[in-house]
Amino acid sequence: MDIADITELWARVTGTQPAPELWLVLVTAGAALALVAPWGIWRITRNAVTIAHEGGHGLVALLTGRKLEGIRLHSDTSGLTVSRGRPTGFGMVLTAAAGYIAPSLLGLAGAALLGAGRITMLLWGATALLLAMLVMIRNLWGVVTVVATGALFLLVSWLTGPEVQAAFAYVAVWFLLLGGIRPVFELQRKRRRGGARDSDADQLARLTKLPAAAWLLLFHAVTLLSLVGAARWLVEF
Repeated sequence: MDIADITELWARVTGTQPAPELWLVLVTAGAALALVAPWGIWRITRNAVTIAHEGGHGLVALLTGRKLEGIRLHSDTSGLTVSRGRPTGFGMVLTAAAGYIAPSLLGLAGAALLGAGRITMLLWGATALLLAMLVMIRNLWGVVTVVATGALFLLVSWLTGPEVQAAFAYVAVWFLLLGGIRPVFELQRKRRRGGARDSDADQLARLTKLPAAAWLLLFHAVTLLSLVGAARWLVEF
């Protein structure tokens, strides 16, 4: 690859693309909802939300100076991120808090890129994040899911036309925004039934002395407000 090819590739990634028609934006929102709402489908698609969830833990752990030991993704859509550092303190609190809000915040960032017409940048950026995460995966199922997801983004960005890329990017962003909301309600329901007593909210309660319900409220606020804010960029109402 010579300088001209690199320049052309860079221009392709950083350039802008025209916004799709409103009907396509709304159809992609409906498609994303269909990937989140039905339980039978959600059991599969929730794996993608788990990738974002555990990736959020891992990224914040690194940003706060903790040593990231590894990430495991399981076929039941659960996951585990292990980092080394002080067991208490601000860095640990941020790391524990990052998981449930990460999908929605990624969706919000994606909506900002789409609102600016950076469809290709979003697709390539997502691929780069998945490749970076792959280095820290420590089990086979995790490798398979991250590689499959990254390959999907790469193939769409490299082999398809602008219309398909736009549709895929909008579905992905809507999916993160909607898919980020459901796990918080699921966690709240489990805790109400006496389960999930070692959840992120419970760990945060032990770290901060604030009740787990307060952290659940924060998760709800971030995920719902992210959807509302992102919708204004995506639909432009």
